[in-house]
Amino acid sequence: MTKRVISTEKAPKAIGPYSQAIAVQPTELVFCSGQIPLDPATGQVVEGGIDEQTRRVLDNVDAVLQAAGCSYGDIVKTTIFLADLSDFAKVNELYSARFPADALLPARSTVQVARLPRDVRVELEVLAAKR
Repeated sequence: MTKRVISTEKAPKAIGPYSQAIAVQPTELVFCSGQIPLDPATGQVVEGGIDEQTRRVLDNVDAVLQAAGCSYGDIVKTTIFLADLSDFAKVNELYSARFPADALLPARSTVQVARLPRDVRVELEVLAAKR
């Protein structure tokens, strides 16, 4: 088994001891680190509420997946971390719109946590299987 680091400047740089994603071969699985709503150009949390933060998180995940040669259709497992579970319906609506209509939807866990990095409202981590 070999591991390959996935990195892109189109998503925020890692702000700790982790990679944006790791691909494992011969079956290439891509383990993406959790993405929070940081603007990759500034490194700052995007302004706005749960809508804006969720869109930025989804865009950041998309950028990391593209850097690995994957897309939302390749995701097999997600974990959504929310500061407030009452945001679930809005996050779920925006999240579900990112998957192709014919995609098999991934397994998913959603949890409310006491606090997220930089006091953001949402974080998303994904595992993709490259086709």
